[in-house]
Amino acid sequence: MIIAVDFDGTIVEHKYPEMGKELPFAIETLKKLQEERHRIILWSVREGKLLQDAIEFCRERGLEFYAVNSNYAEETLESTHYSRKLKADLFIDDRNLGGLPEWGMIYQMVHEQLSYEEIFKRLNNTEKNKKRNVWKKIFPKC
Repeated sequence: MIIAVDFDGTIVEHKYPEMGKELPFAIETLKKLQEERHRIILWSVREGKLLQDAIEFCRERGLEFYAVNSNYAEETLESTHYSRKLKADLFIDDRNLGGLPEWGMIYQMVHEQLSYEEIFKRLNNTEKNKKRNVWKKIFPKC
């Protein structure tokens, strides 16, 4: 799967143009997805030195991207097949409808190919079961 991931507000706290603190488990999750043979594209509004700083921030933590703001590493603005629109299977961005899930949930969704709806149903069922188990302990005959 090709996954495009934003930087500010997604991998790090949103402090643009400054560098925010790394969000918990963001880099680890992306590296794990790479180990599972997903291609990760950095998809950012950053340009020039700010973009290079973001790339270096990730590189220092062991995350190398398949491509940056392009469909593949060799693509250039001069390419005859250049399109500004990325051809990704999935986009991870803090500006998603519903916001950015925590990175453990993102991993679970990608790894198990689950939708938001399926994740929330699971969470809801887990919460209901926890409540039932509490009541069963209090009222074992019910």
